[in-house]
Amino acid sequence: MQRSHRLTLAAVAGAAAAATAVAACGSSAGTSSGSQSALTASAPGITAKTITIGSHQPLTGIAAPGYDEIAPASNAYFQYVNANGGVYGRKIVYKYLNDEYNPAVTSAVVHQLVLQDNVYAIFNGLGTPTHLAVAPFLNAQKVPDVFVSSGCECWNSPSRWPYTFGWSLDYVRDGKLLGHYVEQKFKNEKIGFFYQNDEFGQDGVKGLKDEIPARQIVSQQAYDPANVTVGPQVAALKASGAQVVVSFSVTAFTALLKLNMLGLRYTPAELVVSSVGSDPMTLAGLLESFARQGGRTVAGNTLTQGIITDGYLPSLGSTSNSWIKLFSKIHQLYLPQLPLNFNVEYGIAVGYAFVQAMFTAGRNPTRQDLVNAINARIPQGPAVAPYGYSPSDHSGMTGGFIAKIRNGVLDPVGPVLVTDDAPNGGFAAAPAQPAAPANGIPAP
Repeated sequence: MQRSHRLTLAAVAGAAAAATAVAACGSSAGTSSGSQSALTASAPGITAKTITIGSHQPLTGIAAPGYDEIAPASNAYFQYVNANGGVYGRKIVYKYLNDEYNPAVTSAVVHQLVLQDNVYAIFNGLGTPTHLAVAPFLNAQKVPDVFVSSGCECWNSPSRWPYTFGWSLDYVRDGKLLGHYVEQKFKNEKIGFFYQNDEFGQDGVKGLKDEIPARQIVSQQAYDPANVTVGPQVAALKASGAQVVVSFSVTAFTALLKLNMLGLRYTPAELVVSSVGSDPMTLAGLLESFARQGGRTVAGNTLTQGIITDGYLPSLGSTSNSWIKLFSKIHQLYLPQLPLNFNVEYGIAVGYAFVQAMFTAGRNPTRQDLVNAINARIPQGPAVAPYGYSPSDHSGMTGGFIAKIRNGVLDPVGPVLVTDDAPNGGFAAAPAQPAAPANGIPAP
């Protein structure tokens, strides 16, 4: 990572103002941004009629539950845009291939998408270990690598990987937000960590340790995502006397953690889970499914009740929110076979962000035009906090809110805060989120 940004309230307000200015300017980027210019084949994957993009996604395997809904949700939003005029008249063609959450397979499918299918960009490739296998290749090929579906700090490396951009709240900020809440609410209690033993979990723990005093941390238990046996880690947390357990886990391992706690009769006072592994609907379903496999019956919604987590998109429980109304509309029109959960919300929201970036890139964009558009900072859109994009910052969202799971949805228990990824960086209130456009499509 190149540098951290200490965000003050004034800086956040400035970022929001800059984003508004970008939106007001419309399509000022691109090689042919005039409103009357003819549409041409301006880059690989761009024809006069289509924009073809690609992705790698875990449609099967350990990471599939829940995450396999993200790409179909993005595609649902693209179908909506296509049906309402497209991006300057072009329709988005989205090819997402199954990588099974296996880096070797990721490399193969991404090479296919770039070298055979000639996609314009790789969009929202999911997973830290998987995407690390292809980021060097994409940058060497100068293919826009936009809005990686991972909060790893590693995507914020513009001098090393100028074509790669994160999107969601990075794991260090995620950890800081959760750690700040834990430090404020559970002073002097014993804290234990359960985390995935890769950049995801390690970055999260880094953020937690920035906020939680070392004297309170009594156990740190890592798991391997290729090994579903986590009983020893849970036993160690219980033996340490941890009263609050903070988990940086994918949803399947959050379920395994909770079920192993039940099996060992370990009931910490609080369970705190990163947004990555806490979608209430997905988690409840996995708890019930995994329990059945073990010959037990549990009530998934009951087991998720009260879990503390964080969010960077509006809560699905906020039914009057204009963004939730838009997501519900897209879901009903194009994806009624899936539940409207956080994964579907995420997929639609990141699809919206891509369309924002494409409008900003211009009528006949080169690949570099898309990079330039994001570096100029796209408007905030569905994120609850502004983006931090600039030529020297490719990390994405800058903040989020703390919530508790209640009745199957996130119930915010605090304001939206922005922070940075520096050990001594503070917190500031985020500006109010703009409303969704009435037609559900970013303004050119």
